Amino acid sequence: MPHRDVPPHIQRPPYAVDGTSSKWGPETPILTEQDVQGMRKAGKVAKEILTLGGSLCKPGITTNHIDKTIHEAIIAKNAYPSPLNYMGFPKSVCTSINNIIAHGIPDERPLEEGDIINVDVTVYVDGYHGDTSATFLVGQVDEKGRALVACTQETLNKAISICGPGVPYKEIGRVICELAMKNGFSVSDELSGHGIGKEFHSLPLIYHHLNDEEGVMESGTAFTIEPILCQGSASGIMWPDEWTISTVDGGRSAQFEHTLLVNDDGVEILTQ
Repeated sequence: MPHRDVPPHIQRPPYAVDGTSSKWGPETPILTEQDVQGMRKAGKVAKEILTLGGSLCKPGITTNHIDKTIHEAIIAKNAYPSPLNYMGFPKSVCTSINNIIAHGIPDERPLEEGDIINVDVTVYVDGYHGDTSATFLVGQVDEKGRALVACTQETLNKAISICGPGVPYKEIGRVICELAMKNGFSVSDELSGHGIGKEFHSLPLIYHHLNDEEGVMESGTAFTIEPILCQGSASGIMWPDEWTISTVDGGRSAQFEHTLLVNDDGVEILTQ
């Protein structure tokens, strides 16, 4: 699958050429003031691109068209689409429809009335990544689908509201699961949130399911929270493309994501 072109003047992450992944360090990075400014800029661009992506989610539009439009908008901002060639990923954005839990690869399938679609945007701007996603309604969506999407957004908001220095990371999974289960949804443990900055992925890992992981939030750290809720089983199946993960029972899933910065006062949402 040929990759979309990125002009040579745009700064690229190291994996853009060789299709590798992030370089994981043994510890959670602490950001300098310069890093924080870079992350704020990347987060702002990511938010603008996600807003554009949401405006494209209409019946008849293909996910390839969404990918092309988003790719062109990112490079117009002198940024690089972080997913492109990350571990060989062939596209510039992930588009996950209905029963796709995550990492859907854009293709020629047109969106249909009643679909729900997660658009997952990450941009690399002047050496820093900003990562955000949302699930959008395509036309008129049934009540159960709307309830799933609304609850997923609420779990992200609830998780963000408890963040701050000294808070155990495992509290994120607790509040997400409590709210999801109260509304009759399961929480996927296929993927986690992650540290982010100069690297696309780093420590800490942020689990959205119930867990006993150690570690507490520190001022000056940045990470994503990105819960995925499912209507039925939270178990997933990896497709032969080795990216796309779907639910085992065909139930729909939804996801929302922000990049966050823990500071002395609590938390700043960098992609809001």
